[in-house]
Amino acid sequence: MERRFVLPVEEMPRRWYNLAADLGPCPPPLDPSTGKPMGPEKLAVLFPMALLEQEMSTERWIPIPEEVLEVYRLWRPTPLVRALALEHDLETPAEIWYKYEGVSPAGSHKPNTAVAQAFYNKREGVERISTETGAGQWGSALAFACDRFGIKCKVYMVRCSFEQKPARRSMMQTWGAEVTPSPSRETEAGRKVLTQNPDSPGSLGIAISEAVEVALGDKKTHYSLGSVLNHVLLHQTIVGLEAKAQMERMGVRPDVVIGCHGGGSNAAGFIFPFLQDKIGGRLEGLRAILAEPWACPTISKGVYKYDFGDTLGLTPLVKMYTLGSSFVPPAIHAGGLRYHGSAPMISHAVSKGLIEVQAWHQNEVFEANVRFARTEGIIPAPESGHAVKSAIEEALKAKAEKRKRVIAFNLSGHGLLDLSAYDAYLAGELVDYEYPQQAIDAALAKLPQVAEG
Repeated sequence: MERRFVLPVEEMPRRWYNLAADLGPCPPPLDPSTGKPMGPEKLAVLFPMALLEQEMSTERWIPIPEEVLEVYRLWRPTPLVRALALEHDLETPAEIWYKYEGVSPAGSHKPNTAVAQAFYNKREGVERISTETGAGQWGSALAFACDRFGIKCKVYMVRCSFEQKPARRSMMQTWGAEVTPSPSRETEAGRKVLTQNPDSPGSLGIAISEAVEVALGDKKTHYSLGSVLNHVLLHQTIVGLEAKAQMERMGVRPDVVIGCHGGGSNAAGFIFPFLQDKIGGRLEGLRAILAEPWACPTISKGVYKYDFGDTLGLTPLVKMYTLGSSFVPPAIHAGGLRYHGSAPMISHAVSKGLIEVQAWHQNEVFEANVRFARTEGIIPAPESGHAVKSAIEEALKAKAEKRKRVIAFNLSGHGLLDLSAYDAYLAGELVDYEYPQQAIDAALAKLPQVAEG
């Protein structure tokens, strides 16, 4: 059997898959001022209408514009690889496959939606896009995409990651983006946070508030989000669609599919196309797993309620698993997973029992990453390492049960710009955080009161 399979370019998917067609739509976003469902017209100040149409769509297939496909062809289709050396090291009867998204220009899966969002904004005449980024993968992807389509890019980078990951900042600036650590004194949202806590490490929720404020204050600027929203997850399904086609070509059927979980984009992109087959009865026994950090246990300890997507309450209310929008997780190295909420469509699928969750501490994640690097040769991003850890644990479970299982996961990015985190791990300096339940309860107590039908 082939160890590494790359789909021919001419067979790259030409349509994105929308899980809402088979699972049903999520509960609608609400206007926080009225508590009533919010129509797309109120969000048009932030997003192009084409993206808002995708956000609300229940169509199963959404065509990918040729202009987007042209950019995708720089790195897509991405390889599906069997981790034979890791299997041998684990002495497991399981097959372990990974879809490697680290071959993109930004080194992660994020350009799959960044390119699409930049294209639709350019088509609508937008001159600048503001956004937030945690570890820098999203910011660098959007900087790349904006450069491709001739749009200015403004990035608010979570302060702890801004300080931990200077190479990501350099990457964004190389592609022409303006990068500011968040919270900043450039916005009212940032100044408010700094007044309360001058040493704030920042969070994705705070950075979102800053980026949204900038977009609301300039008619020529739109806002872009790298995860959570339905249209973002939609664009990422090219990952799972490719993986399905690759596995079908080799006659492989997965028993377990895994993605790391922060906001939900890479996990959804990989898992959702397989859930279509689970819902349709073609993969009835399939298990879908989200791997998240104990330091930010959004689904493991969160609640499925309406909440703001940002910290300052500038966004609509969406129903999702949340730790509360005021939750600020500790400064772990997996900065892309430090988000208080989960994508509404991911949350919808979890609530239906279609997806389960596993949580890990950062030391055991880095232990798994080093094992993967020393067997497969690729150094995973800290975020992606959560999926690596879950895949290893599932393979060891198959070994204990003496059962052959096919495990597939999304290796959503490389860690070559995260080596300071590996330095800390190898030096024994990483600290495991498990956010205290008392602090989570305090954040959840501040959830907006919404009457749910």
